[in-house]
Amino acid sequence: MSAPLALELVPAGVAVGSAAALAGLGLVVCHRATGVLNVAQGAIAMVTAYLLRQTVVVWHWPRALAACCCLLLFAPGLGVLLDVLVFRRLQRRRAGPGEGLVAGIGVFVLLTGGAYLLWGPAARTDAPSLLPQQRLATVAGIDLRLDTVLELGAVLLLAAGWGAVTRWTAFGTSLRAVVDDRRLAELGGLDADMVSSVGWAFSSFTAGAAGVLLAPSLQLDPYGLPLLVMETMAVAILARLRSVPVAIAAALLLGVAQSELTQFHFRGAAQSLLQAGDADLFVLALLAAVLLPRLLPPATRGGYEPALASARPPGRGPLPAGLLAPLLLLPLAFRADDLRAALQVPALALVLLSIVVVTGYAGQISLGQAGYAGLGALATGLFAGGGIPGLPRLPVAAALAAAVAVAALLGLLVGRPTVHRRGLALALATLAVGTALSRLVFQQPYAASGLLLDRTGLLGDDRVFYGLELLLLGGSLLLVRALHRGRTGRALGAVRDHEPAAAASGVAVARVKLLAFTVGAALAALGGGLLGLGVQAFDPDSFDPVYGLVWFAAVVVAGVDSALGAVLAAAVLTALDAGTLPGVSTAVVGALALLQGRLPQALGVEPELPPEPRPAPAVRLGPLGRRVAGRVARAAQAARAEGGGP
Repeated sequence: MSAPLALELVPAGVAVGSAAALAGLGLVVCHRATGVLNVAQGAIAMVTAYLLRQTVVVWHWPRALAACCCLLLFAPGLGVLLDVLVFRRLQRRRAGPGEGLVAGIGVFVLLTGGAYLLWGPAARTDAPSLLPQQRLATVAGIDLRLDTVLELGAVLLLAAGWGAVTRWTAFGTSLRAVVDDRRLAELGGLDADMVSSVGWAFSSFTAGAAGVLLAPSLQLDPYGLPLLVMETMAVAILARLRSVPVAIAAALLLGVAQSELTQFHFRGAAQSLLQAGDADLFVLALLAAVLLPRLLPPATRGGYEPALASARPPGRGPLPAGLLAPLLLLPLAFRADDLRAALQVPALALVLLSIVVVTGYAGQISLGQAGYAGLGALATGLFAGGGIPGLPRLPVAAALAAAVAVAALLGLLVGRPTVHRRGLALALATLAVGTALSRLVFQQPYAASGLLLDRTGLLGDDRVFYGLELLLLGGSLLLVRALHRGRTGRALGAVRDHEPAAAASGVAVARVKLLAFTVGAALAALGGGLLGLGVQAFDPDSFDPVYGLVWFAAVVVAGVDSALGAVLAAAVLTALDAGTLPGVSTAVVGALALLQGRLPQALGVEPELPPEPRPAPAVRLGPLGRRVAGRVARAAQAARAEGGGP
């Protein structure tokens, strides 16, 4: 007798939830041991899965040997290496969460670009499975698979083992001491570096295990799998980055709920929306976790921390404007094929310019600009193709303007619930918004079907269109320059430099932030619309959230407060993509971001000053001491009275 469909779907949900639980377990452990939210976990999972495929499928190693080397040696070793080379220095000087986040983005981008170079962009469907794919037993009509039972058992065993180690061993005592106060623990003779390395090793091991478990049932590619693992960050956020049992429970519940949604069927657009929610329930959970204040972990709220800024001296750009203008005009002399590739430069420069406004000028870390860029391209196609019910087809210019207005409105709406957040909390919120737009809108047939991004008439000529792009870029640069100067610029600078002080001096902090978010969304949408019009097609993969991380890292490298640096970064990225192998630009940006993170003041955060000396405690005098002190005070007072001094 078969079980009801709802019960039959539970094992599949448990399998997905177990992999998500592994990722959430690693995030919680890493944060508790080091204070860093490991945003590079998805890239570590992807690289480990690729290495397992390389050893088993290509080099024909025995699976047991390959699994031991990849999961027990490579993944933990990579975590220790990252701790030693990247994060340990930040911990020693007590860097804020913002610096740790940017360093993690650099690691993510570097590993993603390296995997792209080594294994190519093609999705792999032959990732080996380490667990036996067979039915174990049938209970109440439900088929229990051996691989699902082993996955769940491994998660529970790891969680129980970690809990026992932290609660009843000397290492657990050391861990709690280091988490409470790293410097005080070091003064007490504890090896804080060892504790951090263990946390990173365990986090990387769980990330690698999650990637290896997810790869056989999904396509293995350099961009898709890292983002999928990042989506499971929702379970760690729901656990408030502290509770391992809550993270596991949340992962299993979300996995089962996502599986149960597949039994419902509707008609028309409702079915498309249901399918989007079914496939991306973890994205919805992440979005809810970071947008609802009560769900956001206290560890991500923090207090004031210095904003990211450029390492360059004030007033110095990466390239003089007199040299940048001829560089942008040079493609007008290119051949048709070369000019078509150069069409991306002004458009991408506008997207990067939006990051300069939000992060460089207002000091707010925004990782969701790729979502606004994709929305600009999508909305341009919908307005131009008559895809908006009740509206006729609009000319290309009018469609682009309408798309910019829609994105600006969305930036205003998204900015309202996040306006009181900063640092890591804001970064998570913007990343969740960009991921939700990509997964729930751009990649759904109901939104992207029937788009019209053709350039007709005069704009059909690439040189004319490139000239229009340059005019829009020049006008945007003037707008950003005006925004950076005058009263508004001073308000933006005050919010960036010290938000509490700006609020105390009368600056309307919320209004200034909303202005930055709105202008940033409009610029990103303008650039995204031009990107779509340049290739005359809408490609949702071009606005993947992973590209948003790459663009953010590129702006940090070029100078996060430099508008001309954003233009130069766009030109360099486009040239590397067109003139070298795919993935080179991503790897270069990641390497430069990590290299810059190791330089003093590279991210604009001043080195930590030595603590101010504490006043000496008051000396308590005995009866004799009080009598002597009284006589001395009276004698001094009499001397001042005789001399007429103060």
